[in-house]
Amino acid sequence: QVQLVESGGGLVQAGGSLRLSCAASGRSLSSYVMGWFRQTPGKERAFVAHIRWSGAGTYYEDYADSVKGRFTISRDNAKNTVYLQMNSLKPEDTAVYYCNARGAVEYWGQGTQVTVSS
Repeated sequence: QVQLVESGGGLVQAGGSLRLSCAASGRSLSSYVMGWFRQTPGKERAFVAHIRWSGAGTYYEDYADSVKGRFTISRDNAKNTVYLQMNSLKPEDTAVYYCNARGAVEYWGQGTQVTVSS
């Protein structure tokens, strides 16, 4: 049974930074596409970023336009963990952030709240 556990959320002022972590247990997810999504009340869950094996010896990162240049996704396969470094946070980044692992099976974490005050 795979579990994804997010941590690192909290309350921060606009312009500040937070680093989210997602630790996976139950199996190695090194071959999975690992990503972050976010959701606000009344809206659908939205893509934030993901990181996947490019097949050329490196990982490929992709970001939603709204976070490009401010957020950075990374992964540590030895720790089975994916990170989301969030800088220059804005009030509109306020949401519950969910970790996602996509491969033969898809997994979701339970979510962590990020609140950015103006």
